[in-house]
Amino acid sequence: MNTARDLAIVALDAAPDRPVEQGDLSLTLAAAEIFDLIEAKALVLDGDRILPNAQSPTGDRLLDEAAAALLRQQPYESVEDWLWRRGRGLASAYVDDLERVGLTTRPRGRRLPLKTWRTEPVDSAPRRRAQERWTENEPVLAALATTAGLRDAPTEQDFDDDTITTVLAAAGDAVMELEAVRQRKQIEDAAFDNVWRGY
Repeated sequence: MNTARDLAIVALDAAPDRPVEQGDLSLTLAAAEIFDLIEAKALVLDGDRILPNAQSPTGDRLLDEAAAALLRQQPYESVEDWLWRRGRGLASAYVDDLERVGLTTRPRGRRLPLKTWRTEPVDSAPRRRAQERWTENEPVLAALATTAGLRDAPTEQDFDDDTITTVLAAAGDAVMELEAVRQRKQIEDAAFDNVWRGY
C-alpha cells in the first residue's frame, strides 16, 4: 500500500471540484510518507521522534528518497520538523513522478493548449486502488485528505494507535500554522497597499 501516492491521485481526481493549497498537500504527503515508511519498516516512532531503521529499497522512487533523507543521528528528528523539511515542494514532486511513471497525462486543449494543461490520472490499477480506498473511507487516507482540505471533516475517528494519532496531529498543526502564515501575509500585503494608496 502506498498511502502517499494514493493521496496524490485522490487530490488530482478531486482537483477540478476541490482545489487544494499546494503547501497543505505537500505537508500532508510528507505525513503519508511516514505511514508508508513505517509499513516498509524503514522507520519507527518513539513519541514524536523518527527513528530510522536499516534502509532497504521500497520499490518506489519517492519513498526511497524519503527513507534516504531520514536523519540518522540522535536526537533524531521530530515528526513536525520532518513534515516541514520533507514537505517542501512535495506535491509537485508527486505530480511529476506520477506523470513520469505513466499514471497521469496532460491533455491539451485545441484553442489555448498552454492554458488548458492539467494533470489528470489515467485509468490504471493504482488509480482504481486509490479510488477504492477513498470510496471505502479508509480511515488514515480519509484523515489525511481532510487535513489537506480535500474533504470536509469526517465523522470523528478514534485511532487506537498512538503513532497514527501523533502523525495526524503533527500534520494538522503544520497545516494550521501554514494557513496562519498565509493570513498574516495577506494582512501585511493589504496594509502595504493601503499605505501606498495614502500617498
